[in-house]
Amino acid sequence: MKLFAGNSNQVLAAQICKYLEIDLGKADVRRFADEEIFLELLENVRGEDCFVLQSTSYPANDHLMELLIMIDALRRASARRITAVIPYFGYARQDRKPGPRAPISAKLVANMITEAGADRVLTLDLHAAQIQGFFDIPTDNLFAVPVLGRDVKEHYDLENVMVVSPDVGGVVRARALAKRTGSMLAIVDKRRDRPGESEVMNVIGDVEGKDCILIDDIIDSGGTLCNAAEALLAKGATSVTAYITHGVLSGGAVARITSSKLKELVITNSIQPTAAVEAALNIRVVSIAELMGEAVKRTALEKSVSSLFD
Repeated sequence: MKLFAGNSNQVLAAQICKYLEIDLGKADVRRFADEEIFLELLENVRGEDCFVLQSTSYPANDHLMELLIMIDALRRASARRITAVIPYFGYARQDRKPGPRAPISAKLVANMITEAGADRVLTLDLHAAQIQGFFDIPTDNLFAVPVLGRDVKEHYDLENVMVVSPDVGGVVRARALAKRTGSMLAIVDKRRDRPGESEVMNVIGDVEGKDCILIDDIIDSGGTLCNAAEALLAKGATSVTAYITHGVLSGGAVARITSSKLKELVITNSIQPTAAVEAALNIRVVSIAELMGEAVKRTALEKSVSSLFD
């Protein structure tokens, strides 16, 4: 097997290779003068089981094109099998038609990856579970809950923990963490007036005196979590910490989190942390390299991936 990586998350790629005890595949990925992507594989891949690691994070379009071009290069170089390893699958927030004349961008991206030549997809915490069905090739959707749950156990007294979903749609994810930590579950009911903005309306569950753990798949602007934290503290919570899989953190999100009432924001390195994220005192990054690496290993050996979460 061989593992190649685009420019989106070289640090995670190196960590996964260290776990697998292999060298990162050699590839030249750079830009022409007009910013077109130039790519060349620098080693033989004929008959090899190849994995391409690339998060379609900011700049999403550049990283998506790098992924597609690398898959195409591997296909034309006669790789035996190509697995797209996408820790963060972008364009996932347009997974349905909420109104007339709207695209389903997640399906379009799935089609592009398939047509480029990928034989299967390995991803983490899709924003919507149905995106798995958008692919016409085998797709494994991993869950970060085991990694996040382990971190909660290491840092909190579980007898005083209350797991909280920041909205009704995230209850399944929150319930999975609550089950792993043996904690109770609460829900923040919110009303979203405009995209990117949220207004907290009510807290369902008794959080008084509890260390609340908010869990979600994506944090972008950070408005939802900051509002949820204020609502929980107003209801008597002792502290509020957020555990999020994908730290998109666009615009002024880092400054918003830093100045918020959140005790801490814990994110994974599915998206390579920026300098601002690494410098923030109340943002901490946990690695998913072992989880992704084990899934890659099991895929290569034709072993069960789902048993990782039993």
